[in-house]
Amino acid sequence: MKHAGIIRKVQITEKGTKLACENQYILEVAPKANKIEIKSAVEKYFGVHVLAVRTQNYKGTLRTLKNRRVVRDSGWKRAIVTVKAGERIESVS
Repeated sequence: MKHAGIIRKVQITEKGTKLACENQYILEVAPKANKIEIKSAVEKYFGVHVLAVRTQNYKGTLRTLKNRRVVRDSGWKRAIVTVKAGERIESVS
């Protein structure tokens, strides 16, 4: 996978703000990306040293359409990245 398609966005949430004090950041990443690809993409894109990567997969929610058909939205993947002390990941708008 190419580095450009792996990182989708930096999630700015209440939990993410608390984790930022511990040098951990929450990123939304491509569902097919593995930890090694995520680590190299973060190091290249943000210019930081990554110590650990934890991932979480989320299933899409079920929705009922007007014609009573049930469909599932696409799922997504979240990565919690721990960076070296003193380094930061700035959200890019």
